[in-house]
Amino acid sequence: MKKILIFILCCLVQLVLAQEVESPSKDIKLNVSINNLGEVAYQVSYKGKAVIKPSKLGILLKDGTDLTKDFEAVDTKTASFDETWQPVMGEQTNIRNHYNQLTLQLKQKNSNKRLDIVFKIYDEGVAFRYEFPFEKRVEYFVISDEKTEFNLTGNHKTFWIPGDYDSQEYVYNETKLSEIDNHKLDLNNGIALKTIESRYRVQSPLMMKTADGLYLNIFEAAVVNYPVMHLDVDVNSFELTSNLPPNAIGDKAYLRTPSTTPWRTIMVSDDARDIVASKMIFNLNEPNKLEDTSWIKPMKYVGIWWEMHVGKSTWDYAGSQNAQNALSQDLIPSGKHGATTENTKRYIDFAAKHGFDGVLVEGWNVGWEDWFGNWKEDVFDFVTPYPDFDIEEVARYAKAKGVKMIMHNETSGSVANYERHLDRALELMVKFGYPAVKTGYVGRIIPRGEYHDGQAMVNHFNFVAQRAADYKIMVNSHESTRPTGYSRTYPNYIAAEAARGNEFNGWSNGNPPMHETILPFTRLLGGPMDYTPGIFETQMKIYGDDRKDYMVHTTLTKQLALYLTMYSPLQMAADLPENYEKYLDAFQFIKEVPVDWQESIYLEAEPGDYITVARKDKNSEDWFLGAITDENARSTEIKLDFLEAGKKYKATIYQDGKDADWKTNPKSYDIKTQTVTSKSKLKLNLAKGGGTAISFELVD
Repeated sequence: MKKILIFILCCLVQLVLAQEVESPSKDIKLNVSINNLGEVAYQVSYKGKAVIKPSKLGILLKDGTDLTKDFEAVDTKTASFDETWQPVMGEQTNIRNHYNQLTLQLKQKNSNKRLDIVFKIYDEGVAFRYEFPFEKRVEYFVISDEKTEFNLTGNHKTFWIPGDYDSQEYVYNETKLSEIDNHKLDLNNGIALKTIESRYRVQSPLMMKTADGLYLNIFEAAVVNYPVMHLDVDVNSFELTSNLPPNAIGDKAYLRTPSTTPWRTIMVSDDARDIVASKMIFNLNEPNKLEDTSWIKPMKYVGIWWEMHVGKSTWDYAGSQNAQNALSQDLIPSGKHGATTENTKRYIDFAAKHGFDGVLVEGWNVGWEDWFGNWKEDVFDFVTPYPDFDIEEVARYAKAKGVKMIMHNETSGSVANYERHLDRALELMVKFGYPAVKTGYVGRIIPRGEYHDGQAMVNHFNFVAQRAADYKIMVNSHESTRPTGYSRTYPNYIAAEAARGNEFNGWSNGNPPMHETILPFTRLLGGPMDYTPGIFETQMKIYGDDRKDYMVHTTLTKQLALYLTMYSPLQMAADLPENYEKYLDAFQFIKEVPVDWQESIYLEAEPGDYITVARKDKNSEDWFLGAITDENARSTEIKLDFLEAGKKYKATIYQDGKDADWKTNPKSYDIKTQTVTSKSKLKLNLAKGGGTAISFELVD
């Protein structure tokens, strides 16, 4: 009887349109169909293997319009595109943007509502988005839900974090899809992440590996004027559905015609290196909108930051007992304030001595006595320094030393307050010669009821980058939405945090050794991350008994390798100057490693286990290599055929010592040099939680 019912349903639901498009290499095939109910569905295969089973598409509007059915195809158009473009900064000088395209122009049979769905098929995956065309007049509408499906073929191994609309700062879980269970997680904001029945909410990008060896990643690109996409995962059927953060009254997005949604992306390969090296997310963004980019420059920096995280000093000048006077100059100093003129000059001297471009100073401005957790809208004004921070003298001293200052604007989540003060804050940066600003959004968002990942906040983060460009200021955002390639459009959006960074190792259970082997497959696909590597003093107990259980979960040489595996044109030497003075031979690598590249080659990669990458300096013929592993020790042999044939290089190898271990002996390392060529091979031995960093200097 059951088989008869299925047969009857199959007869009732028939395809009235079916179209297939291949990737340029023909490895990926996309099939798009419309059935006699007017429902649009797609499916994806890779080298003949099903990757995405038939999955429906559509949008629901607040006025009751159901854009998931009753469609007929007005027209279908195909096209091919192939270009090569040059990012202002990046992992490579040239990026190829090559795809085949299918545009499905739809009209609802009864309402005549129009909707286009555009598909782009790359060699590394498929992207699609909804487009609302302009007709006779502008129409305004509200998205109440997006019904995009990604129906998977099995119970894949998955690297996931919970779908918290306000934060990505979680340790990754490595489980089967069926084992996702957010109720086991302690979420500070108390969001119920179980949606309905067997569905749990996780964040994208979602990295997976199938039982038959395919690597699969579901993400999005070009999130502009739209909320971030999370995913509801049905742990029984392995069906994924888009989940959009609402605003304070429950709406998802306010749009008008013409407009588009972000691209939904599916990357797939039988080689993990193809995923981590993909530039598909950037290719799906609009080209650079800035005519003059000469002022956008890569930076390595030090700063008054880590000493607050380890408890040596404080952000606030007076202590919480003076919170009521936080915006006055009548404060009694606590004696632990980090951002003093004298201390800043010490960092400037260190930067100048060792060739760093900039110095970040956090806690320089009034308001830190009462900044967190109170939902006050006007804690900071972003222009008033504490009495012990002479901003004019600091700027003069830095300029004399050839060092740039990096501004810090913590908003405490009060976005409306920051936007009111933004131009004055940017004018202050211009006045004192600050080329970059680090923004922060710790805490719940004000206006109340908004989420970090909602449409309003997406617009805010993008607006800050746009407005900063008017002042020729680069932006490094923390606690923001995770990037989706927008740095192609506004390259002054130089970096972001938007994940669990190195700072968690200073005051919590920290990041497990596998953490940094997952981020390049997830967070970094959308843009550079300010992970703040370079912590040499890995045992936090030296800062006090209250930190005896905290440590960095890597060896010292893995911290060096992170400068290669965690790409960013803005890299911090995050530890205290006095800690670097103890290990100047290892510190030499941080001083030498570039942060802008003409070529990058991922030599090995396996999410959750290891990554090895070689990069060529943008301004010389020198190469650098970084290799990291998870909690397991690893030995590997690397061919150096990426080096120029017929040339000799001096290889300086920073490696784990024979007795190194991230937990028991993290600071055991060896440094050796040898001459190599493109025909050479190097044996790398990585300790538990370890890494290797190598510089290849052209000598012939």
